[in-house]
Amino acid sequence: MNPQKSLITILDDSPEIREMLSTALQDAGYDTKSFGRSGDFERAIRTLSPDVCLVDLGLPDKDGLALVNRLALESGAAVIIISGRNLVQDKIIGLELGADDYITKPFETAEVVARVRALLRRNTQKTVETTSKVVRFSGWIADFEQYRLTDENGETQDLSHAESKVLRIFLDAPNRLITRDQIFTALDQTAGENFDRAIDVRVSRLRTKLRDDPQNPQIIKTIYGAGYIFIGNVEG
Repeated sequence: MNPQKSLITILDDSPEIREMLSTALQDAGYDTKSFGRSGDFERAIRTLSPDVCLVDLGLPDKDGLALVNRLALESGAAVIIISGRNLVQDKIIGLELGADDYITKPFETAEVVARVRALLRRNTQKTVETTSKVVRFSGWIADFEQYRLTDENGETQDLSHAESKVLRIFLDAPNRLITRDQIFTALDQTAGENFDRAIDVRVSRLRTKLRDDPQNPQIIKTIYGAGYIFIGNVEG
């Protein structure tokens, strides 16, 4: 495998689709790994570091949506759903669970390659932006070196280390579901009896400093029973 090439994994129970996508992506200059069952894929991904995962929802051994959510939260890879399910509700659920894109079957391989290329380009730009010490979003400036928030009028508020980490998680994954477990893990803590409450308190404090009304959120939206989605606008 060429270390200079992006790795694209393909999970689909159809050998024909796997072969078709592998050929098109390799011709476009990418490395590929293909899997027909989610079990094989999940074992392999422990050692692989794919840049993009193409995932079919109609898997024979696992719910594809559950796998998409796990990949979005844990792998760091971009996720594109490729599915025969073409209902709007299916697309909405897939995107809310963390998929970056949704392509319905039948499809043209050229379109898949174009979507992969666009995602890789966008993720490269996002990495450059969000690893900076200062990030602008929704009328605010977050200075992660000084642990400080500044509003558009120049008024400042200090951030605790935990609040800063929570905010960074949200800014690194806008419009994607962030679970309480993901936040707790990022804070290097172990879940206890008050696990959910501890996370809610940290998010509540951050909301207060951002003056974001939880009843009419403009920056952080609660997804009851699941976690949060950052809906604010991260500036380039």
